[in-house]
Amino acid sequence: MIDYPSRIKQLYALLNPCRLCPHNCGVNRLAGQKGKCRTDTNALVASHNIHHGEEPPISGVTGSGTIFFANCSLSCVYCQNYPISQHGNGNNVTIAALAGMMLSLQKRGAHNINLVTPSHVAPMAVEAIYEARAGGLKLPIIYNCSGYESLETLALLDGIVDIYLPDAKYGDETTARKLSGAAGYWEANKAALKEMYRQVGNMTTDENGIAQRGLIIRHMALPNNLSGSKNVFEFIARELSRDTHLSIMAQYHPAHRAGEYPELSRRLTPDEYKNTLDAARKSGIGNGWQQEL
Repeated sequence: MIDYPSRIKQLYALLNPCRLCPHNCGVNRLAGQKGKCRTDTNALVASHNIHHGEEPPISGVTGSGTIFFANCSLSCVYCQNYPISQHGNGNNVTIAALAGMMLSLQKRGAHNINLVTPSHVAPMAVEAIYEARAGGLKLPIIYNCSGYESLETLALLDGIVDIYLPDAKYGDETTARKLSGAAGYWEANKAALKEMYRQVGNMTTDENGIAQRGLIIRHMALPNNLSGSKNVFEFIARELSRDTHLSIMAQYHPAHRAGEYPELSRRLTPDEYKNTLDAARKSGIGNGWQQEL
């Protein structure tokens, strides 16, 4: 039995000084200060809807109940959702309204509640989950995140999150710092993936193939192998499990500020994507999906 009030209290305590993510900004968000994520204690929601474009066991037949939070703890120069993540396009919502969104998505037939970019609003999200559970929410909770996570925060999500859907964006520190403003991303990401795997293990589904629990790791191939795919896949195979479900994405296009970086100012080539897929096969990871280029 999860002690939600205690978890919620501990999560809010992480907002002063803020150490909710590895940036460790140290601002007092409880007093309205904002750090890297440009967020205080008000959760901004850009949209909530049924989404059919996720991985097959997430979208299923009736769709995933997505809640897109505005702002982000990262500042990826190529972000494809930059109006939401970087410009903060969204509306302030109360905890009651956020819980109501979850219950509405359940009523509409969603397979799950998919919290998209929730890392910087984890306390508010968990408080809303608590209210929604009290109101009859039965669906699995998905934590759909950048992978730049704090172990202290993740520990407080243990048993609350059913499915982790993190990115593994980079296989080295220098690229992560340059392209996403994420100091220490590679080390933080590896530690976070290990903790997520410890909590939920490999993906399990119901009799209809709909995910109920587990870890799915997303990796988007970047031009010039800036994503460090070989390092990422070898880590997953070695430190987690070759049975980990991996979602390899080819959807990169030069969005947001990518045109300012010559190495990012074009789409993937077929050879680059083939090299990414070859690296996954060589690592021994056999479960998952790949997008068409």
